[in-house]
Amino acid sequence: MGQKEIIDRDTYKKIKKMNREELTKFIFQYGDELLGEQGKTIDIPALETELSKIKGIGGKHLEEIMVVIEKFLDVE
Repeated sequence: MGQKEIIDRDTYKKIKKMNREELTKFIFQYGDELLGEQGKTIDIPALETELSKIKGIGGKHLEEIMVVIEKFLDVE
């Protein structure tokens, strides 16, 4: 069985040289590209609404969580 090449050799070499922060950013960008190809997106307001329903997450913590999520998604 042949496997489809997911990452080419040049990209693999770049990944090996990345630090943790660079690798994290690369993974999120790669994931976004895959989601975009599938026509999927993240609805930030809906995500916030669902998170607010979790017991123990108040307004202040929800605000902090959303800042982190938006930071990782590069939402301004």
